[in-house]
Amino acid sequence: MVKKRSVFDIDFDLDGDEEEAGFPAGNRRAPETKSFNNIEGHPLQNSEPQPVRRGPMASAISESADANLERAGAEAAIRAENDALAHEHVRLKKLGLITDLIPTADVRADKLTRDRSINADPELAELKSSIQSVGLSNPIRVEQTDEGYELIQGFRRLSAFRELAEETGDPRYHRIPAALVPRGEPIIDLYRKMVDENMVRKDLSFGEMAQLALSYARDTEIEVGDAVTLLYASALKQKRTYIRQFARVLDDLDGRLRYPEAIPRALGLEVYKLFDAEPDRATHIVTALDASPRRDANFELRLLRESLTARKEKPKAAAARSVSKTSLRLGRPEGEARVTASDGRVELRLERDFSAVSKATLQRGIEAFLAELDQSD
Repeated sequence: MVKKRSVFDIDFDLDGDEEEAGFPAGNRRAPETKSFNNIEGHPLQNSEPQPVRRGPMASAISESADANLERAGAEAAIRAENDALAHEHVRLKKLGLITDLIPTADVRADKLTRDRSINADPELAELKSSIQSVGLSNPIRVEQTDEGYELIQGFRRLSAFRELAEETGDPRYHRIPAALVPRGEPIIDLYRKMVDENMVRKDLSFGEMAQLALSYARDTEIEVGDAVTLLYASALKQKRTYIRQFARVLDDLDGRLRYPEAIPRALGLEVYKLFDAEPDRATHIVTALDASPRRDANFELRLLRESLTARKEKPKAAAARSVSKTSLRLGRPEGEARVTASDGRVELRLERDFSAVSKATLQRGIEAFLAELDQSD
């Protein structure tokens, strides 16, 4: 009878020093895994090998390495996001979609001729009160230069901040919210932005708009009619016609009017008709203006109204003239032209804005017309 032998699996745990030193001394060997596949009936027969045991130091090093890799990845993602946000911030700021506080002392208003009168603005006090109560809801727009900033939009807002700083001494009004416009934008685009913003305001007078058109025409050496067309392209056709007629009045008065913003629309159009019929009247008004260096807006308005009154009284003293008329109609690309000729008067009616034609062109055309009449006589 064969006597069965019992085999026991005994696992001795080594002390920490012995495990660190290894066996033999200085040589660390991997733990052995004992196989029981050749022992019939053993409970561990065909079992999986035991996993390799790791010491606490190896586990700590591995966990630290994993944490470092994870932290480095997170930092790289944060840096990439910050870079993207910084580029987007610069892009939006250049487009004028982000505002910043800039010193009012660094803002100049020399690049563009303002369409606002330099005279006292009666509504500026209301604007200052609003800024003190609720702040500035609409920032100004500026173009950054090497010396500071150039004002594009917001002349009244900038003036209000400067006056508040002087009146109150509050340091808050030494800096104003501003948005940047793209640097190097064409001058006509900058003028259009200024004009379109102020066109929304109903209190912008025809005199101020005409004065801007005159200034722009002189700066760019173009005709006044073309300047009105460029600057006020978004305005209705009739409004552009009024602006041209006001510009004609201001031009005929050689810039002598100090308060063009005070001229009502009806008065300005009547003066335009007066100058159109009697060009010498402008010279008489200029002489009267020069004789009153301390004049105010009321004086200028009274002078213009008196010139209209004198015109109405003049026909009463005139000698009786023939009332016979000659009428004719001419076909034109713009439509039918109607001409009426009488004693001392030739009238042409056509669907065309003749105020948009330059003075030099009109003069050449009229001279050619009169020369042709003289030859026929």
